[in-house]
Amino acid sequence: MRRLMLGVALLSTLAVQPAMAQRHCANVADQSIFEVQALRSSIMVLATGCQEEDRYNAFIRRFQSDLQANERAVSAYFKRRFGGRAQHEQDRFVTDLANAVSRQGSQYGGDFCPRNGMIFTEVMALRSSAELADFAAGKDLIPAAISVCNDAPAAAAPAKAAPKPAAKPAAR
Repeated sequence: MRRLMLGVALLSTLAVQPAMAQRHCANVADQSIFEVQALRSSIMVLATGCQEEDRYNAFIRRFQSDLQANERAVSAYFKRRFGGRAQHEQDRFVTDLANAVSRQGSQYGGDFCPRNGMIFTEVMALRSSAELADFAAGKDLIPAAISVCNDAPAAAAPAKAAPKPAAKPAAR
């Protein structure tokens, strides 16, 4: 497992390098969906790397409807921002999040699980799912190197055709 995490971390270095961009979204709702996505990704990587699958499954069961709604909101964001490239960009973002957590695991070594495992206890102690977004925001889980609400080219907007040049009068 350690080799797998190290391999993912090494490969992710290449994937995250060009993603240096704006960290905060102009829209609070968009920022919130990315924070919840980062929480889910962090918990998934922790579960896999720290043999905490049962705790991960409990998290998913408890917050399933909120996580599904968040996933739909993330997908809608990427469709709005990237049009036809939405799925590719969303997959890249989710992979970058997981790779960032894996890299952290490699940096902390054997201290990674004890250092980060409390997040399961904390999230499961929330009184209701309404607290999930605030909890995620307080964890600051989106690394600065990951692009979230950067300016995307208007891929979804049709390009305007250049005006045709005026026809030259026919020679007599």
